[in-house]
Amino acid sequence: MSDLINKASMQLRELITEALGKLTADESVPAVPVPAFTVEIPADKSHGDFAANTAMVCAKAFRMPPRKIAELLCDAVDLNGSLFDRCEVAGPGFMNFFLSRRWFSDVIENVLTEGEDYGKTDYGAGKRVLVEFVSANPTGPMHIGNARGGAIGDCLASVLNWAGYKAEREFYVNDAGNQIEKFGKSLSLRFMQLCSEKGQSVMKECGGDTEKICAALYEKSSEGMEFEMPDDVYLGVDIIEHAKNYYDLNGGSLAEAGDEDRRKALVEYALPLNIAGLERDLKKYRIVYDNWFRESTVHEKGETKKIVDKLLSSGKAYEQEGAVWFRATDYGMDKDFVLRRSNGLYTYIVPDIAYHYDKLVTRGFDKAINVLGADHHGYVPRLKAALEALGVDSSKLDVVLMQMVRLVRKGEVVKLSKRSGKAITLVTLLDEIPIDAARFYFNLREANSQFEFDLDLAVEQSSQNPVFYVQYAHARICSLLANLSAEGIEVPENAVLELLDNSREIELIRHIASLPHEINLAAKSYDPAKITKYAFDLATLFHRFYDGCSVKNAETPELMNARILLCIAARQTLRNALSILNVDRPEKM
Repeated sequence: MSDLINKASMQLRELITEALGKLTADESVPAVPVPAFTVEIPADKSHGDFAANTAMVCAKAFRMPPRKIAELLCDAVDLNGSLFDRCEVAGPGFMNFFLSRRWFSDVIENVLTEGEDYGKTDYGAGKRVLVEFVSANPTGPMHIGNARGGAIGDCLASVLNWAGYKAEREFYVNDAGNQIEKFGKSLSLRFMQLCSEKGQSVMKECGGDTEKICAALYEKSSEGMEFEMPDDVYLGVDIIEHAKNYYDLNGGSLAEAGDEDRRKALVEYALPLNIAGLERDLKKYRIVYDNWFRESTVHEKGETKKIVDKLLSSGKAYEQEGAVWFRATDYGMDKDFVLRRSNGLYTYIVPDIAYHYDKLVTRGFDKAINVLGADHHGYVPRLKAALEALGVDSSKLDVVLMQMVRLVRKGEVVKLSKRSGKAITLVTLLDEIPIDAARFYFNLREANSQFEFDLDLAVEQSSQNPVFYVQYAHARICSLLANLSAEGIEVPENAVLELLDNSREIELIRHIASLPHEINLAAKSYDPAKITKYAFDLATLFHRFYDGCSVKNAETPELMNARILLCIAARQTLRNALSILNVDRPEKM
């Protein structure tokens, strides 16, 4: 696995350090400690492929003008046999370095050699990372926030694996607690509505058609019903569907049971269906989890009690008026918070603490990354403080906070679904737009940024549609190679790659070389949007190259062969970037 940009950067730093040693030895500069200097890629490539601020930061230590230091360094640096051709001094003392043509040839050769592995690095050094994302409430369908979180989390795990981590994907199933109580209450009330005189009348009027019955009850809600739907229940059509399907399978005898038994039976019927539906819908979205971790297992194993007992025994928690409080103020928070209420019930954060203790201690992951909605901003410090109190390094938990996205159609914000009158869900979204568009669009911006998802643009087959534009670049290369083959022009085994010196060729090669670097940056910042942007920029540079540098009608056969290999390298790099995003790479469009 190669990162030629990093290799060049490290070599340049060594060359500059050696040159400083020479200047110190011949007393051209004083023998004093050299301040830290940076080697970076300038925004304007006309200023060089790399730039160093060595002369600027050494001016005070050497008591010399930076321009003079830069000139001395450029004269002293030995570029023979290196990856660089020349060094130039600019302005008050900037040092600009230009890569050799050999380096650009090496880039293409590396891509062709490494193929599907090109871009992979060892940045993560094999550390185990658990990425938890979506973790949607299993009491209902997934919403647009889950759609964005799914794309971000899945692509983040992929980025981490490409960067040399061992990343696993996990879905935390909230199958216990208040939401399940609310789920059971909602199902029970809808079931009793169906069993009531009014409900029986509605079913008869609708001829037993489940969809019509659900629509009728949803529209009327509690109107004229013996069992009203209060504010603290789920009102979605899916709840009515579950109640109706259970009724169809088992009849109405459950209406005679006690409320607790009825809720339990309905939850045991509906919850597995919902969880299976989550898994099915996410697979459609091309997301396959390594682990499905159920909250109920934390309770069944007594982990919540163990956590609270451990905090109490260590003095990190205390009892007051029958409740157990965590000493959050000892960890810089404004006030302490309750772990176990006076009625013996645990607050929502306790199973979460136990779950994260399981991630980082029991299962021994080096890092846990959660992709959460921005509304969890206040929750994160609480969780980290509790982990610290349990002796866990809270820096091992990182959280990506995700802003919501607005769906837009014909310039108007979309609020309702045509099917149910509710917010558009993941499933209804994927019925409207291609999966590729959804995965690509939700990674167009970093997670903490808000943006508008244009539903019309997502299905448009034009260069204005980012995912179409990128996929078209891949298809364009495939078509070019197919056309050349049809004319008897095959892919050469090798070529004189140093012939590629047109500015458009150089720009394209330079960008191809940056994939490993961008993967490392994306992994470091937990931002897979960097790969989306990389793919878009690569497509742009290829289109620019293709429009300005003829392959078939190149000036010489040797140049044509070199450009063919450049096209293949560009295609492979684009394939790898889209592979990270799990977006299709069509060969024809």
